[in-house]
Amino acid sequence: MAEARSGVAAEGAEEAPMDRLLRGLLALNAVSAYAFLYLPIAVLILFSFSASRYASVWGGFSFRWYIHLFRDSAVRDALANSLFIAGLASVLATVMGTLLALGLERRRGHRHAARWDAAVTLPILIPDIVQGISLLLFFVLSFSALERLLGWRPTLGRTTVILAHTAFAISYVAVVVRARLAGMSRTLEEAAMDLGATEWQVLHRVTLPLVWPGVLGGGLLAFTLSLDEFVITFFTTGPGATTLPIQVWSMVRRGVTPEINALSSLILILSIVLVTLSLAVQRKR
Repeated sequence: MAEARSGVAAEGAEEAPMDRLLRGLLALNAVSAYAFLYLPIAVLILFSFSASRYASVWGGFSFRWYIHLFRDSAVRDALANSLFIAGLASVLATVMGTLLALGLERRRGHRHAARWDAAVTLPILIPDIVQGISLLLFFVLSFSALERLLGWRPTLGRTTVILAHTAFAISYVAVVVRARLAGMSRTLEEAAMDLGATEWQVLHRVTLPLVWPGVLGGGLLAFTLSLDEFVITFFTTGPGATTLPIQVWSMVRRGVTPEINALSSLILILSIVLVTLSLAVQRKR
């Protein structure tokens, strides 16, 4: 028995260097992956503070391009449009996504529940360009029908962008709220109903207070997605509805400048803050 133990120990000692080598390779792979993901972002932020008029040349530390950015009326208008569209779209998506999640959770034992769940998650899997083209086609056909019926033809603009952003953000909100509902015990709801509460009172006083972190997290996620969305916005926007991503795209067509670096850095930082807030709220108990 002692000889067997000593043999196993010797074998473990022989394998230890390989284990250390494997851990070293895994650590190197992790560092390389993170560097590949975040080093370009760090370079972008760094060069947004360059005083040089060239985007890829370091000319000393300066806030010159951030000051120039805030003096640009086109950028200010695009920022106002983005905040307005993202705010309204996130409110609409949060309300409808929460109601959708509540309905799906109440009927999760139904024989067709799996199909409804798949229908909710499908928009998340569909490529943005497909959604953008389909929404554009829907708006064009709807506008043609309104023109034939009422003699009035709407045009693409902020309203269509808000509706488009709401349409694709509903699924994200529903998934987040549904995850919160799945981890919630229904004993409190059942106790409230046993005490004579109506379904509306149970929803208002029991269910929503318990799931509000998921609702708020889903709303912040919807706001972030709307703020960053480019492809769907590109297909559904119109005059006077230029958002920040569209503004960046139009500026890049004329050449990459330090002003674009500064604007991209601001969008990136805002997105990181919103996503962090969403994750923090969803973890709240």
